[in-house]
Amino acid sequence: MIRWISLVSTAVTLGALTAHVLELPNKLALEGPLWLAIQQHLYRGWGAVIGPFEVAAMVSTWALVLREGARPTLFRPTLLAAMLLSAALAAFFTLNAPVNAALAAWTPSTLPPGWPAYRLRWEAGHALSFALVLTAFLALLGAFFRAMLARALHQAAWPAGAGPGKGNLPSRRRNDTDGK
Repeated sequence: MIRWISLVSTAVTLGALTAHVLELPNKLALEGPLWLAIQQHLYRGWGAVIGPFEVAAMVSTWALVLREGARPTLFRPTLLAAMLLSAALAAFFTLNAPVNAALAAWTPSTLPPGWPAYRLRWEAGHALSFALVLTAFLALLGAFFRAMLARALHQAAWPAGAGPGKGNLPSRRRNDTDGK
């Protein structure tokens, strides 16, 4: 269940960041008052909707790290994903949140002369977060497929009721491809 929460929360976060990255070239070409209007109106409510998914992705992935500690093939990509998701959240609070706080009080007539630097910082923050979360998502997918493969191999190798710690020696299942 934790793995699904991690994957889905990361996917939702990645979806929002993908939207930001796709908008980036067009938003860099906007004049100040239009850019400000978009920032103040188009993104209203995004934090309340997307923010919990970002936090859930990070927390659930760190929980997975604790769970996968004994399995290096799952631990390493999960640890990488947790660190990347944490870095993405840090990037938001370092790059994006200060811009959001500043522009909340601006109007088209009070737009400061240096507003393009704020725009660039906001866009760069989301582009960086996109790269971090995309890489985290791919690492989580890799760990997910490794876990599914390990589970399938385990189920194929151990008949029902047999296995380590069951007090019996398992016999390998035979099938037509064994050549016997």
